[in-house]
Amino acid sequence: MFGTTDRRHFLKHAAAGAAVTVPGLQFLTGLRAQAADLKKKQKSLIILWMGGGPATIDLWDMKPGSPNGGEHKPKPTAASGVEISEHLPNVAKQFRNLSIVRSLSTREGDHNRGTFLMNTGRSPNPLLDFPSIGSVLAYFQALDAEAMKNADLPAFISVGGNRVGPGFLGMKYGGFTVQNAGQPPENVASPVPDDRTARRAALFQKLEGGFNTNVPMDAARAHKEVYEKALSLVVSQRREVFELKNDTDGKPMNPKLLEEYGNNGFGRGCLLARKLVEAGVACVEVSLGGWDMHNNIFSALHSTNPMRPGREDELDKGMGALVRDLNDRGKLKDTVIVWMGDFGRTPKINQNGGRDHYPRAWSVVLGGGNIKGGIAYGATDKDGTEVVDKKVDILDLYATIYRGLGIDPTPETNASVRDNLGRPYYIAGDKPNWIKDLVS
Repeated sequence: MFGTTDRRHFLKHAAAGAAVTVPGLQFLTGLRAQAADLKKKQKSLIILWMGGGPATIDLWDMKPGSPNGGEHKPKPTAASGVEISEHLPNVAKQFRNLSIVRSLSTREGDHNRGTFLMNTGRSPNPLLDFPSIGSVLAYFQALDAEAMKNADLPAFISVGGNRVGPGFLGMKYGGFTVQNAGQPPENVASPVPDDRTARRAALFQKLEGGFNTNVPMDAARAHKEVYEKALSLVVSQRREVFELKNDTDGKPMNPKLLEEYGNNGFGRGCLLARKLVEAGVACVEVSLGGWDMHNNIFSALHSTNPMRPGREDELDKGMGALVRDLNDRGKLKDTVIVWMGDFGRTPKINQNGGRDHYPRAWSVVLGGGNIKGGIAYGATDKDGTEVVDKKVDILDLYATIYRGLGIDPTPETNASVRDNLGRPYYIAGDKPNWIKDLVS
């Protein structure tokens, strides 16, 4: 009876319904073992997304003495022999736990296509909508009964805007967007008492059920799954995790910690990401945009005006504090951090003092989880124009990320999916080749 549904009964069944709704597409049976292994090791992924295409030649793979070297200078890090930009001092201190891949080579120089490639591991395909890595990890988490205790929070959360959808996995595994870190998501508090919320949910289920079909990309099913995700968050007792007034232990947030991360959207996003992975979220993406620097790149990267910091300055505080904080709290071993963007930028400085799009040779940064720190892997030539040692492609990078998370992406272990056409889809390709120097 609708009128006799109490809060405990509603919370139990609403959370269960949101967590175990049958997905439109089925992973192969062996993937369940991978999901259980992931959860057992408590691995999460934090993506630091640099929208616009960062100039990695000015950050992680500097070329002093070359005409392409630019105005900024390299400085040593905590890792012997590894140098990065002089304007990343806080990140430099954490390089025992971070590594650079300086030999990434991709093929997409358009913003939209590059964003899709880096978030999914595949170039856009008009016949198949590939899922983002965050959505894949959300699916992993949903397959594990132990992980269901975290089902009241979205498994994949994007801070600052979601870039790529769940593809053929369906909306149930799409990213939940938090526009402003530190502020509660909009409309997560029910405007009516719990008993009325329960009756409304039951009525919705009854009405919506008549529209569902067995078609994998059924719109009614997608609508129902999105509603269930929202409902789970509305009734969650842990939705305060999105606020930064208190830390994970419920105590007031240390103002010095807030200052260390940086009093800006990216810094607060990094702090929120730390709280969310501690709460059991599988993947958090934090965005720092504004890297499309075709003009005046060096003043845009670094500024001496504290009221208008450069992108490099904001990155340094947020990323440096995140790595240190996770490590000090004993959580870095359970969290993989990936720094990346759409593509790199041209080694040659253009006539406007900027750099243009350049996917042929650029860098990403990895750390945490099973990733070894203190390594600069691969190399570009003296001018940064070509990869000359240990070239890495996007699927090599993805295989390395999955191994860092404790997931074996090889087809032999059934770490694969069936797409909506029924074909095998391997999360890091049919012959994954992870970087052995960074992860075993």
